Amino acid sequence: MPTTDVAAPRVYVVTGAGSGIGQATAAQLIDEGHRVIGVDLKNTEVVADLSTEDGIAAMVEEIAALTSVVDGVIANAGTSLQAPMDVAIDFFGAVGTVEGLLPLLRASDAPRVCITASAASLHPANDDLVDAMLNGDRETAAAIGERLVAAGGGAGYLNYSSSKQAVARWVRRNALAERFVGAGITLNAVAPGLVLTPMTEPLLATEEGRQQVEEGMPSPLNGPARPEDVAAAICFLTSTAAGKIGGQVLFVDSGYDALTRGDDSW
Repeated sequence: MPTTDVAAPRVYVVTGAGSGIGQATAAQLIDEGHRVIGVDLKNTEVVADLSTEDGIAAMVEEIAALTSVVDGVIANAGTSLQAPMDVAIDFFGAVGTVEGLLPLLRASDAPRVCITASAASLHPANDDLVDAMLNGDRETAAAIGERLVAAGGGAGYLNYSSSKQAVARWVRRNALAERFVGAGITLNAVAPGLVLTPMTEPLLATEEGRQQVEEGMPSPLNGPARPEDVAAAICFLTSTAAGKIGGQVLFVDSGYDALTRGDDSW
């Protein structure tokens, strides 16, 4: 999926750039001749903890010292711990990154934003938790997340699925807000399904693990994705070629969304 940006180098911020989808995205952008400011907990140009407001503010300050313009923000950092940390990073970290970098995005001639959601956004979610996130209420969201973990029986997973649903809804809700469209900033998300990473490969190495994965998130179209497959979609959505695409949640999920919802989403 070419981005057509090779002749026009751009500046991108990629969070979660130390591994997985973020690392693959940064590598593709660099191969295309762009500058990438990677953000992660270690081994990146900017080291930051995006689970806290202070960590996000420190990241924004450091990036502002490195560049006066950001052409693309790829808010990819995330966890799948089935705990309140998923809410803190996957939702509040992503949204805080985008909002904190808006001034630098407004300096771009073709500003783009892409957040990594997940096909898990189609899984059951906790409505109160989603509402707390969308209302920007960190304290209430954390308290609900802790109660879900304490409930046991797999309820802790709702921290993850709820955060990804909230991200997808936040993108849809804000893509046409004046602070974005007024500056020509496109806001979209990708929703990966099962992706082959060092975290998932051991699970897929056993028949029991493969059966568990197939039941939870099947991949009928050519099997599980590679990080590079998701990176290609992200690079397109944040390229100059994608200037008319806004408020979309692009499922890069080997057909899971179509299998799950059919044509009901329309």
